[in-house]
Amino acid sequence: MALKGRLFPCHSREAVVMVRSYKNGVMDGWLQHPRLNQKEELRSTAQMILLLNDLLELENCPNSPLPLVHSECDSLEQLTVFRIQILFREHYTWQGKLIWLNENQEIVFHSAIELLLLLDEILAE
Repeated sequence: MALKGRLFPCHSREAVVMVRSYKNGVMDGWLQHPRLNQKEELRSTAQMILLLNDLLELENCPNSPLPLVHSECDSLEQLTVFRIQILFREHYTWQGKLIWLNENQEIVFHSAIELLLLLDEILAE
């Protein structure tokens, strides 16, 4: 994944996460973001958080509007799909919205830990 060579506007604070399976706290799926050439395969929620953090590190634009990201997957009905919008980030604390597209629900989170807990609660069901 070559991130540093690509130039993007300061408003790439939204990612789409598609979850194929989730068992015993282990996520299997993809993350899609405007800075990535293609979907990035995910094998854990920790990998998702680290990748999102790396993408935010490249940005350094605190209060920018969010872009529109389209999920590119043929069989969305077989997946759990989320939009993760990181609205504010200060000293590695994230605040934002988790939008659960399958259920048309929006949940606010106040930290990356809270985001992980929300994802676990939803996916463990």
